[in-house]
Amino acid sequence: MFRQIPIIGLILSLCLAYAFNWLTFSNDKVFWYFYTFTVLFLMSLAFYYAKIEDSLRTTHYVILGLAFGAITYALFVLGYKAIDITPFISTNSVTAFLSKFGPVAIWQYLLLLLIIAPGEELFWRGYIQHQLKRWLSPVFSIILSSLLYGFSFVFSGFPLGIFAAFMTGIIFGILYEWKKSMPLIILSHITLLVLLFLVLPLR
Repeated sequence: MFRQIPIIGLILSLCLAYAFNWLTFSNDKVFWYFYTFTVLFLMSLAFYYAKIEDSLRTTHYVILGLAFGAITYALFVLGYKAIDITPFISTNSVTAFLSKFGPVAIWQYLLLLLIIAPGEELFWRGYIQHQLKRWLSPVFSIILSSLLYGFSFVFSGFPLGIFAAFMTGIIFGILYEWKKSMPLIILSHITLLVLLFLVLPLR
């Protein structure tokens, strides 16, 4: 029934996404279990409602994915450095958030890279952004879907994370609209996380 009425499906999906995220961030002891469940559920909604696009050859999306993941990471580093020298904002909030919710065990890194990163892109770009184009121009669809994605982190108590999610949504949203390739933005997201948490963590 709801599949035939896109706006209802969209609103219900967003309500469920925010409700699950509220539960997820309410208890850091079960964060990884709840967030994985949340992302798997949202991923299933994306597969049910959306037509996932993939218009690039493998070699093409691998090169672009690695490049845009690295570019996004570089922007994160620049933002972090800017915060570090700004007297009004402290990087202590980044440290506090990562100490509470950041991955520390191998299984958490695997969940982050193999389930959470792909699932977030499938839901927020593959489904939400794509559905918004029914009523909005591509530009406004990217902006609104990125705002909605950023707002999903409001329950984390980490304002900088909300802004970081919004900016990531803008970059990956533009990339998805430009190249019409879900594997591309998933690889970009994974590359960003590998650099951010494993190769060159923010200090």
